[in-house]
Amino acid sequence: MAISETGSGGAARNFALIGAAGYIAPRHMQAIAATGNRLVAALDPSDSVGVIDSYFPDSAFFTEFERFDRHVDKLRRSGSGERVDFVSICSPNYLHDSHIRFALRSDADAICEKPLVLNPWNIDGLVEAAAGSGRKVSTILQLRLHPAILSLRERVRTAEAAAAKHEVDLTYVTSRGRWYLYSWKGDEKKSGGIATNIGVHFFDMLHFVFGDLQQNRVHLSEPTRASGYLEYERARVRWFLSVDADDLPPDALAAGKRTFRSITVDGEEIEFSGGFADLHTRSYEAILAGKGFGLEASRCAIETVAAIRTAPPIGRAGDLHPLAAQDGR
Repeated sequence: MAISETGSGGAARNFALIGAAGYIAPRHMQAIAATGNRLVAALDPSDSVGVIDSYFPDSAFFTEFERFDRHVDKLRRSGSGERVDFVSICSPNYLHDSHIRFALRSDADAICEKPLVLNPWNIDGLVEAAAGSGRKVSTILQLRLHPAILSLRERVRTAEAAAAKHEVDLTYVTSRGRWYLYSWKGDEKKSGGIATNIGVHFFDMLHFVFGDLQQNRVHLSEPTRASGYLEYERARVRWFLSVDADDLPPDALAAGKRTFRSITVDGEEIEFSGGFADLHTRSYEAILAGKGFGLEASRCAIETVAAIRTAPPIGRAGDLHPLAAQDGR
């Protein structure tokens, strides 16, 4: 059963959504619908948003922020019960901070896609803004809800008295075409770079499972791939991220796959390729029940990717990920 306003069958809530034409927006629309709530307004500069018809064909839609802002404000002032309770934010990464602040000024709670913001100091400002507004900010950290990750965390915490740290390799290759570098995702000032854009939820997961971060070194930093070494309380991690199809393993290429993700812990593969389908809905259920992940939950991951973005790569030295050690890297 979907959890609504209070987690126990309360009245449906009203949502607005920013970034309705984006890749991740349908998962938010599905989660809003699955939890028994309504999308009353949506915004995107692009009008290619026919996906809305599958969930909320009666939602108001705007391509200009100013008109969207006016509509949300009119609903707030109407006193008709149509006011927006939550603003779901699926806009480009560099706009998250601004759009969260819009939600707070609109007397609504914010639900923001990863990454919450690009820099740690942005979190400080949002903590102050949220406190002043009396509203909440939640972020989607879906891997914290994945059954395989929860099981791994329990195993690690049970064995935390062991003297040796776990040896972890994280590999994520998700092929992107030429369009990628021409879009906002290829602009480091807008996306935060590849480690932020495709890696931040993995770095959050590592912190969630293995504890506080102790070391952060970068071996490789390019527009389409990055690699480095992280040391946590309970793990040493070699990581490699790429949007270049040339980095796919031969087996994945032979199978016609465009994405490869792998996490090994002490040489054992952690299978988590499945189980993603309903994680946004589960995230919304938790948020609506008052159990979402707030601003501080993202701090370690945001600090991690911000440091990766600004650190000078040290090259082939130290604990290299196998893919970063290959010729040509």
